[in-house]
Amino acid sequence: MTSPTSAKHTDIAHLDSLTGGAFTAATSGERASRIREWLLGNPAAEQLSEVFKELSIKDKGAAKLVREKLDEARRSKGQEALAAEWAARAQALIDTAKLNIADALAWQRDAAKAGAPLSKEPLATLKTQLAERVRGIEDLQHQVQVQREAAVLLAQRIEVLSTKPWGDAQAALDALRADVEHWQTQATALVAHVSWASVDLKFPPLLDASRGQLLVVWDAFQAALNLAVAAAADASAPLPPVPVWADELRIARGVPAEAPPKQAKPKIDPEVRAQASAAVRAALTTLELEVAEGHGKASAGAANALRNALKEFGKVIDGKLENQAHAALAAAGELEGWQRWRADQIREELVTKAEGLLKRPEGQAIGGRKMQETLRTLRDQWKQTDQGGVPNHALWKRFDEACNEAYKVVEGWLEKVKAESAEHKAQRLALIAEVNAWAEANRTALDDDWKGFNRILHQFGDRWREGGHVGEKVFAELQPLWKAAIANAAAPLEALQAQSLAARHAMIEEAKVLGDAPVLRIDAVKALQQRWQAQAHAVPIDRRQEQKLWDAFRKPIDDAFNRKTTEREKAETALGARDRMVLDAAKALEAANASGDAQAIRAAMAALEAALQGQAQAQADVTAAGVQEQAAQSAAAEAPNMPVAPVQSAPAAPESVADAAETDVAAEDAAPPEAPAAPAAPAKPAPKPVVAVRGDDRPGMKKEAPAAPGGRGGKFGDRKDAGAGRGGRDGAAAPWGERGPRRDDRGDRGDRGFAPAAPRLGDTAFRAQRDALEHAQLALKKLAAQAHGEALTQLLTAWEKRDASLLPPAQELGNRAAAQNRPVWVKAVEGSAKPQAAQSLLRLEMAAEVPTPAEHLDARRGLQLQLLTRRNDPAPAQTWGQDTAAVLAGEFNAADARRLQSALKVLLKR
Repeated sequence: MTSPTSAKHTDIAHLDSLTGGAFTAATSGERASRIREWLLGNPAAEQLSEVFKELSIKDKGAAKLVREKLDEARRSKGQEALAAEWAARAQALIDTAKLNIADALAWQRDAAKAGAPLSKEPLATLKTQLAERVRGIEDLQHQVQVQREAAVLLAQRIEVLSTKPWGDAQAALDALRADVEHWQTQATALVAHVSWASVDLKFPPLLDASRGQLLVVWDAFQAALNLAVAAAADASAPLPPVPVWADELRIARGVPAEAPPKQAKPKIDPEVRAQASAAVRAALTTLELEVAEGHGKASAGAANALRNALKEFGKVIDGKLENQAHAALAAAGELEGWQRWRADQIREELVTKAEGLLKRPEGQAIGGRKMQETLRTLRDQWKQTDQGGVPNHALWKRFDEACNEAYKVVEGWLEKVKAESAEHKAQRLALIAEVNAWAEANRTALDDDWKGFNRILHQFGDRWREGGHVGEKVFAELQPLWKAAIANAAAPLEALQAQSLAARHAMIEEAKVLGDAPVLRIDAVKALQQRWQAQAHAVPIDRRQEQKLWDAFRKPIDDAFNRKTTEREKAETALGARDRMVLDAAKALEAANASGDAQAIRAAMAALEAALQGQAQAQADVTAAGVQEQAAQSAAAEAPNMPVAPVQSAPAAPESVADAAETDVAAEDAAPPEAPAAPAAPAKPAPKPVVAVRGDDRPGMKKEAPAAPGGRGGKFGDRKDAGAGRGGRDGAAAPWGERGPRRDDRGDRGDRGFAPAAPRLGDTAFRAQRDALEHAQLALKKLAAQAHGEALTQLLTAWEKRDASLLPPAQELGNRAAAQNRPVWVKAVEGSAKPQAAQSLLRLEMAAEVPTPAEHLDARRGLQLQLLTRRNDPAPAQTWGQDTAAVLAGEFNAADARRLQSALKVLLKR
């Protein structure tokens, strides 16, 4: 007995042989490739299912290909079923003797909507056949209209001949007879056409009426012409009824033509005529109005009323009114016939729609509400059709039965809606009770979290909106209860919001006051903004209202800042002479950058630096003039109280409060002891305390450790001649009040190494000079790189051609060592080629720290080991000039040239 395991292995082996070894393939790629090759043979669906079942366990990727093939087979099978179904419908339409054009067009529309493959056979051929059938029917209807016009033209030709001499009519008789017979032949062919039964119902009566009218006119014409011929041959024969021909024959017989006497109508009373005309005109007006509005049923009654009026008063009214009445009756007759046919056609469509409501597929079933609306629409359309035409009771019975059957779906849906409405009403009542209970328990926000309070209110609102559908009457009852409950719950928040709005309006007014102030107080603005943010975070209000308040609060402050910015921009726009000088120098530097000339760029940079230094010198002059003026004013103020002394030199401007204090002490020490005591000078104001002293902000310096002044690194106040104490040159320490004269050898600011502070540049000038300098540095770097590359290329060219004149000059090599080694390189290039110096190339690569090709890595490692054992030998970085000369002395090789170029590219830059 065979075990299930062995049977399974047997099946997998069979499937493996079937798929060309897909199950035993080593990799997933090979398995997928073999599956693709197997699928090209279009295997059966059963084989696809078996392979997919086993392969999906082992390889999902390969199984995906089989699954796609299975899906494609299922889709094609479904397409074939659809194609067969719609092909049968199309064939039924083609085989029917009486084809409705609307049905043929609806077949193509419905087939496309259902997803049938209209572009594939057999639907493509059937669609073409239906289109040709429809086109043939439309051509047939068009030919009917053409025949009708041709009959009218033939009748007009006959009437025109009756106004000409009878000889002309006799001459044209044969041609006219041939045209009439040809017209009759064409009309007979139209009626005998295969698609004549499918022609619209209004066209056969038109053709029959044209035929009858033409034959009547033709027969009358022939009879009159025969009488004219006989009267011309026999003088005693009667004259034809055509007046023109009769007058011509009378003239031929020698009888004068006399106008036939008119029969005098009997005299009618004018009152009777007026009454008859009024009655007929009233009926005529009613009929014309009904015909114009298209009311078939009403027009039929109006037509009968007009016919009765003509029977009674036809002999009394004038001919013009009688002609109008007959024309209106003809129009009413056409309207009545057309509307009856059209009304029946519309009724049949409505019956078909009503019967098809319950015959839809399961996936396309109509819901209750949609069914209710559809039935209401269908019944309204039926009523409108009955109002415009004669009713059809048989179709009404079918329509009413179909609508009643479909209404059962509506009844079930209404019961369901009623139950859901009751449930939703109970849920809404429970929600109202919950809101009321929550409002009683939460008169204030927990932990003053009013945003959470507001969030809970919004959640209640969302639950109310999502509470389900209820009837309009029930909703009208529940809505006032809900509004009262939510208003009660939101009362604490609304009271707080009113207070918050008042506070925000007050802050808006305060912001206006700050914005209108001549000097904008930034600290007050920040404090006000913080108060606003605190209020906004604490009390939530409506988003739109809060945005409007925030815009009103921000506007005056923004206007103040904009005003300040505008003033600053105006000040920056009005450039001074120094700013213009810097701007001109920056523009000149930009032009030099564009030229690409390194010397011009350096000259322009020097000019820009000179312009900036000129500003610093000007500022130093201004500062010195200010110090002198201040000293003069102080001397003038102290003149009444102090003795006159010769002025030796103005002291340097003190740099800080501490410097000013030391200067005062030194001045006191310098006074001679024998000088008489001067009157007490007015007390000087105490110097302001130092609030903040800027520390040393250089890189690597500590903020809390101030930089040591002077060049010796001593404490502040130590001098070169201080010795061991504060006293004189002997080094003895002296008391503070008994020190000798102090020599202020600090010098001016320039002696200490500090340049005078340059005046502040305008924003435009500062940005212009900064950008120009940055662009100049980039341009110089680019030019240096280009020059370096050109020099290296010239060096390799000289080596290749063994021509020392092609070597670049020393200043272009860029490296001092390279310039020193250039004579050695010249001798190496001028000499005869020697064997390649492989070790020198390796040393150059080691000096430049560039990678060595893979085939020379072992040699480089060996050389590195040798260099480790030679302690006193110079390193490759020290001998790269001699190594380069050794390489240049050897034979030129493209590979060695590339290695040399990569090494020198680094070494020449150092």
